[in-house]
Order: sequence, then structure tokens, then C-alpha cells
Amino acid sequence: MKTWQYALIVFLGGCCYGVLSTFVKLAYSAGYSVTEVTGGQYLFGALLTWTLVIFTKKKKSSLNQAIKLLLSGIPFGLTGVFYYQALQTLNASLAIIFLFQFVWIGTLFEWIFYKKIPTKGKIIAIGFLIIGSILAAGLVAKSEVALSLQGTAWGLLSALTFTTFIFLSSSVGNDTSPILKSAFLSTGGLIVVLLVYPPMFLFDLPVLIGVAPYGLFLGIFGVALPPLLFSIGMPHIGPGLGTILTASELPVAVIMSAIILAELVSFSQWLGVVIILSGIVVGNVRFTSLSLLEKT
Repeated sequence: MKTWQYALIVFLGGCCYGVLSTFVKLAYSAGYSVTEVTGGQYLFGALLTWTLVIFTKKKKSSLNQAIKLLLSGIPFGLTGVFYYQALQTLNASLAIIFLFQFVWIGTLFEWIFYKKIPTKGKIIAIGFLIIGSILAAGLVAKSEVALSLQGTAWGLLSALTFTTFIFLSSSVGNDTSPILKSAFLSTGGLIVVLLVYPPMFLFDLPVLIGVAPYGLFLGIFGVALPPLLFSIGMPHIGPGLGTILTASELPVAVIMSAIILAELVSFSQWLGVVIILSGIVVGNVRFTSLSLLEKT
């Protein structure tokens, strides 16, 4: 595969996350709790990935590699837990801004661990993404913003764990098939979520049947697909650019809320979406050049 194709795969992984917030809202409006929705999401997602493993040819993984991948799934599960905790004291638009800090934390990680000094283009791209996220989240249109120290801490922790997950996706288990790697990562996330949110809904048949469609959909787009797509693309582009590409999450979230939930999206929010997408393009100038060279 060409470099730009790996970048596109990671971009689509970010888009998957953007779908989630709309359907989480639908599940909540149907009367299901955080425990039921989150537990269902990770449970169905992990089951789906292991089903793919069973029906596809794959390399076997050593016990040592399997343990590393399971442990690497911990920040995957913690991201959801921390983000939901942030939503307890912050409104959704503010919480997502704190989560969105992963766009520069990833570049910082790359600088610290890989000694890759960020280029001027990457810094400009991050600036675009931060400004765009503030606009897209609708903070500019609001006269008052309720900020809490506890919510801020949980939100920043979710950004840190999400960056850690992206970082590990690019560096751990690269000799394991992407499908098997995704299965272990999602299982690690599932274990964390079930420890924090005990799955009592599994013993309530009506609730289990009712939450199943939401859990299945959220499991596909929130647990099964992102680790798989990141496992394929991240090793080839690195966590710095990977976090920039994953910023596609917020524009998709805004578009989905407008189309499916019929929420009013202001001009400043659409402007934010355009700025975020522009930032992603700026961050990928080098990779676009490489892909053009490959064609010539």
C-alpha cells in the first residue's frame, strides 16, 4: 500500500469515533444508562473482533505478545471511562475540547520518545485543529461556559489515554496481524470497562435485548473498527501525524448531529469543521507529496 492510503485508513478510524456521540445520545434518550451503553459497546465490539479472527487466516501470536497487546488496550478502555466521567460535570462541547488536546499531545509524544522535532507545517496544522475544535464545538456561540476542576482533570486524562492508545497502536505488536492485534486491544479495553462498570445488565434479559442494537452499532464504530484501522495505518505514519488525522472525529460528530439528530449547527461551527479539515490537509502535505512521487 502507498503512504497516502495508510493515512486515509487512519483518517477513517477517526471518522468512526465521530459517529459515536450521536448514537450514544440516542441510546440515552431511549432510557439506557452509561453502564449499559458503555458495557454493551465494548462487549459487542470485542465479540465482533474475535468473530473476525475466527473466520480469517492470521498469524499466531506468542503469549508475551498477547499480554503486551492486552495491556496496550487498557488506555483504549480508560479513554471512554475518563471521557464519560468528564461529562458528569462538563457539558459535551467543553468535554470534547479537552479530549481534543490529543492532537498536540501526540506530537509531544513523538518528540519525546522518537526524538522527532515537529516541523513548522505540523505546528501550523495543530494550531488550525485547536482553533477549529473550539469553533466546531460551539463554544464561541455560547455566552457562558461552566468549567469545573474535576471535569477538566477527567477530560485531560481522556486526551492523555487516547494519545497513549494511538501511540501504542503504532509501536506494539506490529508483527501481529491487524485483526488479531485489534482483538487483543479491544479485549484489554473491555476488561477495564467491565471492572469500572460491572455488567449487571447481562442478567436483565429485556435490558440486554433493548440495548443490543445500540451496543452492536457502537461496538462496530467505537471498538471493532478503530483499533483495526489504526493497527493497519499507524505503524506506517507514526503517532504525531496519526493524532492529526484522527481529528476527523469532531467534524463527523458535528455533521452527524445535524443530519440524524436535526440539531441546529451555527455558522461558526461549520467554519470550525472547515478549519479542522484544512488543518488535516496541512498536516498531510508531506505525505501528499510522497504519494505523488510514488505515482511518477
